[in-house]
Amino acid sequence: MIKKNRRWVLNGLELLAWLSLAALSATAQQTTLQFDPAQTSVKYTLGDVLHTVHGTFQLDHGSLQFELSSGKISGEIVVNAKSGDSGSGMRDRKMHKEVLESDRYPEIAFRPDRVEGSVAGQGKSSVKIHGIFSIHGVDREIEVPADVEMTPGHWTATVHFTVPYAKWGMKNPSTLFLRVEDSVQIDLAAAGTATEQTKAPNSTQ
Repeated sequence: MIKKNRRWVLNGLELLAWLSLAALSATAQQTTLQFDPAQTSVKYTLGDVLHTVHGTFQLDHGSLQFELSSGKISGEIVVNAKSGDSGSGMRDRKMHKEVLESDRYPEIAFRPDRVEGSVAGQGKSSVKIHGIFSIHGVDREIEVPADVEMTPGHWTATVHFTVPYAKWGMKNPSTLFLRVEDSVQIDLAAAGTATEQTKAPNSTQ
């Protein structure tokens, strides 16, 4: 009788352990990455025949939800198109009126959907982020390289990519005496808070 009871106890413990493992496998660790505008910069570089133009844009808002285990990512990063500033009022007016048409298209956004590569829960990682880049009223599918560093409660990332604005239907502002490149280089340096939560994979939260 004692052996029989012991066997039931062992079987019960095995069942409990199995259920615990099943419960763990049915959950996913989601990290919310909140962007801090004060710690985030968006810089652009445009070459011309005389010199290289450097300018900035301001982040409007950004928040991403990311699962380390699966590489799934959602959310958006939104930049204020009207904030574009190169330090030259005449050049900026031309950019906003003729190229970006920022009164008509006031937002530039990136909405990622997946991460190629593994992001470490602590430390530095180099990955590629795939998603939809929206500019001048058109959505474009892109993949950008990113260097990410995770620390408890905080994250940083740097991203560099090229926007072939002329190919994407925007006007090249070149004149007879001034020729600029058809593509602009974008450098994003971002940082913010990181909060974690465990959720079921079929959860919509």
